[in-house]
Amino acid sequence: MATKPHNLGLLRRVRDRFTLRRPPTGTDRMRHDHHDHTDRLVEIACDESGSEGEKLIGGNTDVFAHASVCLPMESAAACIQEARERIRSPAEEYKANHFLRGKHRAVLTWLLAPTGPIHGNAGVFLTDKTFFALSKLTGLLTDDPETARDLAVTLYHEGEPAFGRAGWAGFLWSFNDLVRAKIPAGPFFDLVETLRTGADGPAAEIMKSLPAARPRITEYLDGVHEPPRTPVLDPLIPAITQAVRHWGRGGRLVSIVHDEQTALTEERIAELRTLFDHPPRPSGTRLIGFRLADSRDDARIQVADFLAGIARKITSEVLAGRADRELTELIQPYIDESSIWGSTRTLPILGLPAGVSRRPSAGPG
Repeated sequence: MATKPHNLGLLRRVRDRFTLRRPPTGTDRMRHDHHDHTDRLVEIACDESGSEGEKLIGGNTDVFAHASVCLPMESAAACIQEARERIRSPAEEYKANHFLRGKHRAVLTWLLAPTGPIHGNAGVFLTDKTFFALSKLTGLLTDDPETARDLAVTLYHEGEPAFGRAGWAGFLWSFNDLVRAKIPAGPFFDLVETLRTGADGPAAEIMKSLPAARPRITEYLDGVHEPPRTPVLDPLIPAITQAVRHWGRGGRLVSIVHDEQTALTEERIAELRTLFDHPPRPSGTRLIGFRLADSRDDARIQVADFLAGIARKITSEVLAGRADRELTELIQPYIDESSIWGSTRTLPILGLPAGVSRRPSAGPG
């Protein structure tokens, strides 16, 4: 039987009254939150190049690069497809090395160019590994971050001239091992005593201050090595922290999908969440999501891998005095100005501000 019009209107009024009075469900609240925050939510994909954990000295790389991209999956896939058509390698998964080959230079410049597929939607945070290690050391000599950074810059530039190549390398290696592993501190301070004897200049003065700081350094090391151990020399967490700060500017909510990385344990991810979960948050930002994914399953991570590897290679060449002017100029817009970089000579080459090597390092620890 057909419903009469006036009965249909009555049914609608009853339905509307019921709907208005119905308490909101969890799904309703989720929809409401989504509506409120969609314009503030940004998901970034991240990958790194040059990671050797806490081995900062004597490893295979002198620069650690962490890239983050903010691209739709479709745009990232199109970028990879275009690169495949230009490079024409049968490799199942492309890496930065494909772009860095001389015969593919045109593809590399296309990728990085202002008119390219990632410009304005990607960034890279650099860590000069030697400077990062020195910053950790000088941070144990003073409570003032700016003074600690100045001391690190001095050691970075004047350590080798003051103590010789072999002596300086041995000092860096010894400190790196002392923090990485629970070993006696005696040999490190014996080396300090040897190096500071007869040496002059600002670097020597800093070296002479280390014995007096031994109790503080020892206490710090005891804390570092207490379980669960915190890998304070691993540049990965500071880099991720800065990525959240960068993309979270303006109060945006940040979600990260990161390439699978053994260093990103559940505990470390939880620490990251805690850092951005409670006021005062760094720069007022908030990390609302973090998951790991295989780069083969996410085109955005592959693009981040390209940028990280390319940036590491270009900037490592700059450190070695072999800067490629064209590539260096192309990579400049992607480099985070808060990068941990000690070489004052190369700051203008990379487009970094003169004070970057004296800024407090990003991240906890």
